[in-house]
Amino acid sequence: MAADTPAGTPATASGGQRTGTTRTTGTTAVPTPAGDARVTWHPAPRPRLVLALGHGAGGGIEARDLRALAAALPARGITVALVEQPWRVAGKKLAPAPKTLDAAWTALAPALAAPGRPVVAGGRSAGARVACRTARTLGAHAVLALAFPLHPPGRPEKSRAEELTGAGVPLLVVQGTRDPFGRPEEFPPGTEIAEVPGGDHGFAVPKKAEVPQERALGLLTEAVAGWLGRLPEVPPAAP
Repeated sequence: MAADTPAGTPATASGGQRTGTTRTTGTTAVPTPAGDARVTWHPAPRPRLVLALGHGAGGGIEARDLRALAAALPARGITVALVEQPWRVAGKKLAPAPKTLDAAWTALAPALAAPGRPVVAGGRSAGARVACRTARTLGAHAVLALAFPLHPPGRPEKSRAEELTGAGVPLLVVQGTRDPFGRPEEFPPGTEIAEVPGGDHGFAVPKKAEVPQERALGLLTEAVAGWLGRLPEVPPAAP
């Protein structure tokens, strides 16, 4: 990271641009043990948090929920960093083992903390699992788990609930009510959950759903923004 980069504005590999309704400052390549990862920054004018979001095993940062959050949250004081794991950057089709994903995410931590704001770790599906597994070690302020894959479809006995309960920091799960990887009522008691009515694992809703697609994504972003706003403040570091 460039030493003269103002707080809250990461150094980038390309100039600022607008993509749809979302302003980005470009991308940063970050070396990891698994190869280069890539961070696309969506900065808030006066950020109070950085929300770092990883993608799932079957897609990238173009996922509808990640795009919706990157578009909505900067205006609310949240800088959003969309993280592409090295296997996606390299154009591979299959995600590596969890320990490789975790090692890459761990190597990204200094770059994500560079704006000087508390980092909320998160992601969708496999990315949510990575954030949960590494939160305590990396000192994440909190974890946002989008479409957490609580179990393989049709295999509730193969629960991954211990990854959620082991995160050790404030945690919000955002889950579609039709998600075959785990419906909201299947999560452990005490889990803070925001439901997306009619949403599947990708938060897609049926065409004739009572809650249309745009509204479903609006509910998602409002739930996340509200939760982030309720997180405890982090005292400033001592001089």
